Amino acid sequence: MSDRLFIFDTTLRDGEQVPGCQLNTIEKIQVAKALEQLGVDVIEAGFPISSPGDFNSVIEISKAVTWPTICALTRAVEKDIDVAYEALVYAKHKRIHTGIGTSDSHIKYKFNSNREEIIERAVRATKYAKKYVEDVEFYCEDAGRTDNEYLARVVEAVIAAGATVVNIPDTTGYCLPQEYYEKIKYLKEHVKNIDKAIISTHCHNDLGMATANTFNGVMAGARQVEVTINGIGERAGNTSLEEIAMILKCHKNLGIDTNINTTKIYPTSRMVSSLMNMPVQPNKAIVGRNAFAHSSGIHQDGVLKNVQTYEIIDPKDVGIEDNAIVLTARSGRAALKYRLNVNGVELTDEKLDKVYEKFLQLADQKKEVTDADVLMLAGADTAEAHAVKLEFLQVTTGKGVKSVASIGLDISGQKFEAAASGNGPVDAAIKALKKIIMKQMTLKEFTIQAISKGSDDVGKVHMQVEYDGSLYYGFGANTDIVTASVEAYIDCINKFKK
Repeated sequence: MSDRLFIFDTTLRDGEQVPGCQLNTIEKIQVAKALEQLGVDVIEAGFPISSPGDFNSVIEISKAVTWPTICALTRAVEKDIDVAYEALVYAKHKRIHTGIGTSDSHIKYKFNSNREEIIERAVRATKYAKKYVEDVEFYCEDAGRTDNEYLARVVEAVIAAGATVVNIPDTTGYCLPQEYYEKIKYLKEHVKNIDKAIISTHCHNDLGMATANTFNGVMAGARQVEVTINGIGERAGNTSLEEIAMILKCHKNLGIDTNINTTKIYPTSRMVSSLMNMPVQPNKAIVGRNAFAHSSGIHQDGVLKNVQTYEIIDPKDVGIEDNAIVLTARSGRAALKYRLNVNGVELTDEKLDKVYEKFLQLADQKKEVTDADVLMLAGADTAEAHAVKLEFLQVTTGKGVKSVASIGLDISGQKFEAAASGNGPVDAAIKALKKIIMKQMTLKEFTIQAISKGSDDVGKVHMQVEYDGSLYYGFGANTDIVTASVEAYIDCINKFKK
């Protein structure tokens, strides 16, 4: 009989904490429904006390999905737990996820406390959460740097207080795989009531070992893994859901099963990437665009003779179709809708019409429109609702010629124009923009990425602009990189606090 591994997805909580990747409630519901179809067991929907937006998102996600457990994060604080329970009111299956730091570093510097007091607070929070829900998960923050003997004392105490799941996070991504294995094994062997709860892993990727640590935790006896789509998360990210799911699918001899429908992995990956404006690195395992690409002559020869020579995964197993429909300027709405559906995006007829208009404009500029292009069109914010819109942009540049840009903006229905010269076309365009938007703004980060290949490719620009002491993140996409840059800057401006 196979062991069951529970998949706890924290894309909408830990993953959404990435700067510039925040989703609105409608987008979170879209992701939550995709996670339900993917087969995740638990969806960590947010940290309700952190903001009204998070609180409302947990409520709406609870209404939108049916069978997964909906989890809300708290600190070991009674008010946090009260608010989490209020947010979970509509969840069919509720879980409160509470906890506290257990490493000596956290105890001394974060809480100015001592080990015994931390255990008391942990027990008190667990019992308080247990008054509201049967399913209580307790996290020992920075467990990776907590000594095993003390960690075992905390785990034993919170299980006795009613915890049904104990989370052992490698919060800083510090642990070595063997070290993390020994930590989980120690708990299995030294916590006398460990059979009353499930051990969960939550590993970060600061040293590139999140997946290895998570897998080793499973091999040592953990039966829940906390993961995110595409491995997104704070700093270097979290363990990738798709990597753990496919490791276990490829190594069936381990006898550990998940409920994941792996054919939904790729569409869900693309949806999250598109909605969060967070590109997937080309060489990312399982879902990167090069994951099933072979450029070496030896590899190509082997794959043509027998695909198993260099591929251990059938692309169809993760939802990548071989018979891709190529989109061009002659493609109709049906073909566009099909490619969107393949990539996990469903649009209303009204929204599809708007995306189709943009598609035709893009198709006129490119020989072939890729899935990445289509997702960009579907996922990019529509400019119609913005107060500041780009009306026109004209740039003169070249070798031996000073770059000059003329720009036209529509600001709440009023038309403005300006021109400026600069050190290159992007600099000139932004200087012209600033002549109209007369605010003290500082460009802090500027990233350009091609989303496929070719000289006619769509360029994606991500910007970070500082204004009035706050940082704002903007996104733009266009076959003209100067236009994309200006659109990204305008996207930042439209988010400025009034």
